[in-house]
Amino acid sequence: MTRKTSPTILVLALSFALSACGANSGPAAAPSSPEAPAPNSAAAPGDQTGAETSPEKATKIIVGTGTQFPKVCFIDENGKLTGFDVELVREIDNRLPQYEFEFQTQEFKSLLLSLETKKIDFVAHEMEKNPEREEKYLFNQEPYAHWRNKIVVAKDNDSVQSLDDLKGKKVLVGATSAQAQIIENYNKENGNAIKVVYSNGGANDTVDQIVTGRVDATLAADFALSLIDPEGKLKATGPALSEADILFMFRKNDEEAQKLSDAIDGAIRELKADGTLGKLSTEWLGGDFTAEE
Repeated sequence: MTRKTSPTILVLALSFALSACGANSGPAAAPSSPEAPAPNSAAAPGDQTGAETSPEKATKIIVGTGTQFPKVCFIDENGKLTGFDVELVREIDNRLPQYEFEFQTQEFKSLLLSLETKKIDFVAHEMEKNPEREEKYLFNQEPYAHWRNKIVVAKDNDSVQSLDDLKGKKVLVGATSAQAQIIENYNKENGNAIKVVYSNGGANDTVDQIVTGRVDATLAADFALSLIDPEGKLKATGPALSEADILFMFRKNDEEAQKLSDAIDGAIRELKADGTLGKLSTEWLGGDFTAEE
């Protein structure tokens, strides 16, 4: 299937997408051939309004994502934005001719504010659905992944098995992340017993901070550990702290956002049914993490 976005995301994405939309965004239909009868034609010479029909223009959608999540949304060695969430959005775009998706990359901590202020139309960054987020944002209904969060520590650290074991210790999490929410909720009930350190760097920084002892732990989804730590310097420990569906996030109480969300749900169902979603997960995440079981 022809991709509709360009490797040079912001400059060429629009022009390339328009050129790849096929019948839904190509030039207007040609006038009837000379052999075809055209009875009662009142069009003046040179007036094409009765002979040409322009297709409905696709609605541009700005998709917010990041560049620091290995295998999910990142810049590859060729300078291309790619990864599981990115390529999934491109597949969805291919199946929704009424929309034209364009990526805008930001720091993760800025994505939700950009959504609220209408700088982007939805967020694609492995967004976990939880009660706190549901109060403020709209999620689509059809999950495209499912994950379980665990504590992650240095490989030689055998002293941590639960959040209680992290009292008085430093835990590195991304600001506004679902993992941060877990620690913040724990701290509300336990007198801020865990020292929260909000990350400003990428995966390499997370591994380095834990290995060097600057922080004691982080939280990560089950599939993510091998992605952020390919050399195996860290390990997951203890039972799952939470598990949740992964969906896209939209503005709440917004009619157009709801319409877009519903259309994306239909495309995800197609991708599940024809096996494309599972193949993307296996290709990028090392296994099929697209279902709860």
